[in-house]
Amino acid sequence: MVAQLGQSLDGRIATPTGESRWINKDAALDHLHRLRAAVDAVMVGIGTALADDPALNVRRVPGRNPVRVVLDPNGRLPLTAKCLDGRDGSRRIVIRKASAPVPAGVEEIILPAAASGKLDPPSVVAALAERGIHRILLEGGAWTVSEFIAAGAVDRLHILVAPLILGSGKPGLSLPPIDKVDEAIRPPTDVYILSDGDVLFDCDLRAGR
Repeated sequence: MVAQLGQSLDGRIATPTGESRWINKDAALDHLHRLRAAVDAVMVGIGTALADDPALNVRRVPGRNPVRVVLDPNGRLPLTAKCLDGRDGSRRIVIRKASAPVPAGVEEIILPAAASGKLDPPSVVAALAERGIHRILLEGGAWTVSEFIAAGAVDRLHILVAPLILGSGKPGLSLPPIDKVDEAIRPPTDVYILSDGDVLFDCDLRAGR
């Protein structure tokens, strides 16, 4: 699984009002769409689905549309969500703790809640693998990415850092606290400066563990 986050220099993914559009520039968006075209499925949490109503398809580069997966544990996803639109022929999956209405053609996966009351990341990955979906792009939001990293379910992390300072707003990763710096995740990382100034940090979390 590859997880992706776009953020400012000071680690913010959105302003205090939740606006996140245009933090990253065109080259970062092109990179995101190339990732979508290279994986079996793109997955988002319900917070991102509700806030952004993303289509989760490939538009900026040549390539096929991936399977679209939404983590919707409590059945909050509207039937009109763009990611559920099946007119392009893409497979659509919603993962929940209990069944709720879905549009025709949308698959529903029901998983038991973890002790925390949330969906268990390794169980999500296993359920998708059972259905032939192995290469997954976890596109957000920050809480969902953080939970999957904390559970050891993310192999690579792509952080796209834009050269701007928001000064306040919603933070990116939020993992369980540690006491010592030597307990931190320190993954081998390749760094790429994109054509319009954003910087991609490609972190190998498998080796970092």
